[in-house]
Amino acid sequence: MKTAAIIGGGVIGGGWAARFLLNGWDVRVFDPDPEAERKIGEVLSNARRSLPGLGNVALPAEGALTFHATIAEAVEGAAWVQESVPERLDLKQKVYAELQQHCAEDALIGSSTSGFKPSELQEGRGNASRIVVAHPFNPVYLLPLIELVGTHVNPVDVIARAKEIISGIGMYPLHVRKEIDAHIADRFLEAVWREALWLVKDGIASTEEIDNAIRYGFGIRWAQMGLFETYRVAGGEAGMKHFMAQFGPCLTAPWTKLMDVPEFTDELVDLIADQSDEQSGMHSIRELERIRDDNLVGMMRAMSANDWGAGALQNVQDKAREGEAGLLSHIDQIGDLSKPVLTLNRTVPLDWTDYNGHMTESRYLDAFAQSTDRLMLLIGCDAEYIASGGSYFTAETHIRHIDEVHAGHSIQVRTQVILGAGKKMHLWHEMYEGDRLLATGEHMLLHVDLATRRSAPPAEHVEAALVKLATAHAALPAPDGLGRAIGAPR
Repeated sequence: MKTAAIIGGGVIGGGWAARFLLNGWDVRVFDPDPEAERKIGEVLSNARRSLPGLGNVALPAEGALTFHATIAEAVEGAAWVQESVPERLDLKQKVYAELQQHCAEDALIGSSTSGFKPSELQEGRGNASRIVVAHPFNPVYLLPLIELVGTHVNPVDVIARAKEIISGIGMYPLHVRKEIDAHIADRFLEAVWREALWLVKDGIASTEEIDNAIRYGFGIRWAQMGLFETYRVAGGEAGMKHFMAQFGPCLTAPWTKLMDVPEFTDELVDLIADQSDEQSGMHSIRELERIRDDNLVGMMRAMSANDWGAGALQNVQDKAREGEAGLLSHIDQIGDLSKPVLTLNRTVPLDWTDYNGHMTESRYLDAFAQSTDRLMLLIGCDAEYIASGGSYFTAETHIRHIDEVHAGHSIQVRTQVILGAGKKMHLWHEMYEGDRLLATGEHMLLHVDLATRRSAPPAEHVEAALVKLATAHAALPAPDGLGRAIGAPR
């Protein structure tokens, strides 16, 4: 098992612990706060609820979480050490002095700092070449961006290894080319924050109105296109040049107060705090976190359908996990053809449940459709084959709902080929959570010529692979319920 050490277990440190743990790493935590274990446990509970359902492939087996009384104990055997202590340079440098004494020589040390430059953390350290900034965004277990910042003392292989580890836990390492105060993203946030403070102070807008301006407008666009691509589209067919020509002169208008900071008085703090309480005080922080997580998962899953933005990143992570999850891409990879084939291994996402609290009917069909797609891939009916003009169309489906399925359940589907000859493909899917049978799906498909939209024989290599599976599965017992009509006794 790979091991990560988390130094500082607050909101960010807890998020790092959850991200590593749910991606199969053992996690060792040091935090002198007597409440650290409870706090991390609550963050981890939210992460277990949301992260596994973000993708379409099961996460690896969860690592082991342990808490330690000293930094020396926590970093033992750690390949990655993540420092997330409070933003005080003297405290951070004290931590790095201790890390230098106890970390493995090849361990990488990342800092969650949002403000300090890596050179400030490396100063006076004998292991400076292993220290980088790895600045995340909350919630760390869902948001993929990591601002990875190094200096000239970090060798190329250290940055490459840091990128590899960050990518391996489903995150995006944005390598910041030159160190700068507050890195990249927080400089944008600081600009927006200053303007928001002025708008509240000057009585132009309330905290809720400002939040509404973001979440109902440009915030949604930014979430999937960023800044420059959003403005490129705003330029119409003429693109970015037209946008710059049209709106560039506005940059000279005295709209913003970016160089001015409102006086941070008690009155301003109270004004903003009171408005914030009125806006969101009906929800606890934990309720707000769960609402936030549900919305983030929903948006990122929507983007994955278009292979876009954070969704595209998740698709890459899903593809990388397929082999580890037992999902194969070609019949020749199957070790034992005589057994039903694993065609789905995933966690039920939050948006798959209905008003009764269990998986809605359409999602059973969705899951079995994904299993059929996997079976088609195994026999060579892949994207390239479909682009050449052939595919299978579903002609008939019968689903039996046997037991309840809830969000967060880990489900697997195993598929038996009942018939595979000529134009026909007859499949039997069984959905399980562990040994518990949840549902069965019986599907009859016909091979179709996409040019004529009529049934036609498949290519020889596709039919040969399907026949191979059907022949091997012919020795299996007939599934209970095969061919059963609706309403027939089980």
